[in-house]
Amino acid sequence: MSITAVAGLAAVGVLVAGCSTGGTGSRDEGAARSSEVASAAPASPPAASAPSNSDEARMAKKIDPIALIKGDPKIGERVKADLKPCTANAYPVDTSYGNLTGAASPDVVVNVMTCGDAVGIGTYVYREENNKYTNVFMAEDGAVYGTIDRGDLIVTRQVYAKGDPVAYPSGEDVITYRWAGNKFSQHDWVHNDYSKSVGEGSMEGTVPEPSEPPSPN
Repeated sequence: MSITAVAGLAAVGVLVAGCSTGGTGSRDEGAARSSEVASAAPASPPAASAPSNSDEARMAKKIDPIALIKGDPKIGERVKADLKPCTANAYPVDTSYGNLTGAASPDVVVNVMTCGDAVGIGTYVYREENNKYTNVFMAEDGAVYGTIDRGDLIVTRQVYAKGDPVAYPSGEDVITYRWAGNKFSQHDWVHNDYSKSVGEGSMEGTVPEPSEPPSPN
């Protein structure tokens, strides 16, 4: 066998060993082509756009819910008189901002609660009209609480049977309202009965029949 042939066979042996699947990393696959590296590299995430001036104004605009409640002619004097701080200057009031009525400024949902057990005693919705917030919805019947859910107003009202403690109602009504024209209209209503087998399972009481949902004022 000639020296040239032996050299050729040795080169083939080296090539076969280099392509063996027994190794790891780049020795198995070889260096990736530049085009493959470019396609495999993750794309740079797009830069987050800065909020516009109007968005900043919407986010920065806050209102005083206590002043709204106390200055609202639709709310009775008893509710206003009972609205006092629980501790120091902490009022039992929750405030939410969101788009419910399609107004230029965010609508405001104010929930007034009791200090001792945080039971909702009133839900109010305010809409800005002519640079002034106007009461466009209120619910003060029973233990109520309002929230904003993807443009809908969701009002939950706890239902109590005779003898139910405040912490253990027998059920709840969940009512969905949507803005139509110049007022809220009921869109959906769900009644849930709570189980008596947990918590106050030994408590006696008759679960009430589902009540009719209240109409917005």
